[in-house]
Amino acid sequence: MKGIWNKIIRVDLTTNNISVQSLDESTWRRYLGGSGLGAKLLYDEVNPKVDPLGVENKIYFLTGPFCGSAIPTSGRHAAVTKSPLTGVFAESDIGGYWGNELKKAGYDGIIIEGKSEKPVYIYIEDDEISIKSADSIWGKHTIETDEILKTQWTDDIQVMTIGPGGEKMVKYASIMTDGKDSRALGRCGIGAVMGSKNLKAIAVKGTKSIEYHNPEKLKESIREIAQGVRENGKGLNNYGTAGGVIGHESYGNFPLKNWELGRWPEGAEKISGQRMTETILTGKYRCKSCIIACGRIIKIEEGPYKGVEGAGPEYETLGMLGGMCLVDNLEAIAFGNELCNKYGIDTISTGASIAFAMELFEKGIIDETTTGGIEIKFGDEKVLIKLIEMIGKREGFGEILGEGVRKAAEIIGGNAVEYAIHVKGLEPPAHDARAYNGLALSYATSNRGACHVAGFTHGYERTNTFPELGYDKPHDRHSVEGKAEFVIKFQNLMGVVDSLKVCKFGISTGIKIKSLVEWLNYVVGWEDYTPEELLMAGDRIYNVKRLFNVGCGVSRKDDTLPLRHQTFKREGEGVVVNLPPIGRMLSEYYDHRGWDEIGIPKSEKIDELNI
Repeated sequence: MKGIWNKIIRVDLTTNNISVQSLDESTWRRYLGGSGLGAKLLYDEVNPKVDPLGVENKIYFLTGPFCGSAIPTSGRHAAVTKSPLTGVFAESDIGGYWGNELKKAGYDGIIIEGKSEKPVYIYIEDDEISIKSADSIWGKHTIETDEILKTQWTDDIQVMTIGPGGEKMVKYASIMTDGKDSRALGRCGIGAVMGSKNLKAIAVKGTKSIEYHNPEKLKESIREIAQGVRENGKGLNNYGTAGGVIGHESYGNFPLKNWELGRWPEGAEKISGQRMTETILTGKYRCKSCIIACGRIIKIEEGPYKGVEGAGPEYETLGMLGGMCLVDNLEAIAFGNELCNKYGIDTISTGASIAFAMELFEKGIIDETTTGGIEIKFGDEKVLIKLIEMIGKREGFGEILGEGVRKAAEIIGGNAVEYAIHVKGLEPPAHDARAYNGLALSYATSNRGACHVAGFTHGYERTNTFPELGYDKPHDRHSVEGKAEFVIKFQNLMGVVDSLKVCKFGISTGIKIKSLVEWLNYVVGWEDYTPEELLMAGDRIYNVKRLFNVGCGVSRKDDTLPLRHQTFKREGEGVVVNLPPIGRMLSEYYDHRGWDEIGIPKSEKIDELNI
């Protein structure tokens, strides 16, 4: 194989043993890399009953065949483990430069197992791999950790680190890379698993060149598609993901007031990507091998948030710290985003947890005796900032909110559960299940919980087409007929994308299945690989994740939506009232998946996929 080193580092932090292992080529071919290979290794090596924060859990950081190449948007890697937030399969995906640097060092991934007695970090420089004391960086925030390690070693190392949130095991702690540019392995609390192992960071520097099976053909194929991707990605380049705020709010797809409010047009405009461009934007950021550059670089020059500088808030952050909490001050949200990045906590779950608390306070379920004297009201930017800090430090009421909305509702008791919006324990991102039936079904069946990128269907239910999957026009977002098959096709494709390591924006801006198959040939040398085999790999990957979850106790009872998204009508000008018929769609989904009536893959399906 070319393009794949077939070298995965395994670090046992209990014994300090470091080894490098290889896999059969058939395993690479069937699971590709990234989250697919991580899911297979997790399924094979980790008992699904383990305590996510216990010594027996493992973390798999994996690149893919395309990472390290010039393939557009391929500068990515994935993390896979068992989630402390949900108690089921966890994965998170990230861009930036760290994955590319690991590939340059001569490795495809790193497996972390065991637990160190004292805080440590791992340093990798080509063939040298060592475990170092983290005494000097433990307790430091993520950007400071990045700066300290670069000062200690060299400016051109890449650092992946947790912050105080991960050290204190906030259940939705993230792992950060790229210093001030702040890329995040944000979802599912993987940073808490890293913290539970007393592992602060992994720093890597690589100097090796990657060989490809047919580099000239690869260059030619990239040239053929690059201009179209660049052209189709102009909107993302101009305004970043934040450019979607105004549009999504206009038809009811933007999260408002813990999913209770219908419209908020003036507020959405104030925190939009367009407003950011006019006010605090100073530059753009691109991940390795990216030709879109959707990342925002901001600086606040005056006012109470003067000094905030670096990564600007993405669409999801604006939705969750802004719309969910009804905070319409863009600079306050930018400061909150910076705090989340420094503490290393997921902005989506953080915003959801704070909005949950705001509604509980409004409904009288909690009061100042519960919150430690804090009056928690929607729209209060000072309360937003205060609670982010309390969550990041796990102090006071932040200790409860740091558990995520499902567990926090259990602790608070009473009717708090009615306002805890989640699927399988994972708080939904900034897209409303009531706006798209396909998104609703994908939320319900996603292996990690409420996840809009597991199927990435919403764009193809409104404006985008994908003829290679049989969709010459967008799939009606409120239809039910054919929705299960539609969702499954996109879930399988996105599983492939997350394993090869291509950004989903690359797919939505023009990268085709035909291109992915060609590139596998030119990169690895699998000349007989077909689109059918690629999509079957996606099906296999999705099912192995499901099988791990079945071992965790997941079944039909968990494949559902929050009651608010099933029963509460979202209304307002331009909003089509829709309550997704999840039960009907789910039965059809199971039939198409080859799962039984309670959502367990049938033996013939497992045999068909050779799991």
